[in-house]
Amino acid sequence: MDPSAFNNPQLQQLINQEKEKAMMNEMVAKLTSACWDKCITSTPGSKFSSSESSCLSNCAQRYLDVSMLIVKRFQSQN
Repeated sequence: MDPSAFNNPQLQQLINQEKEKAMMNEMVAKLTSACWDKCITSTPGSKFSSSESSCLSNCAQRYLDVSMLIVKRFQSQN
């Protein structure tokens, strides 16, 4: 590939978008794993119990809250 292609603003924007997508996918995977391990303690049935649903919802919300707090902290340091 021509090295000058890396200086193309459109290519850089596309690369940044793909990086953001990858980070979001990684975050969702971590959230899913952490909350599943915490909230689902037995073999799941055809649907979650109300306590499992509540736990999953609360877990996901806390995970997102902490993630946003960390992002804001890093942004304020820069």
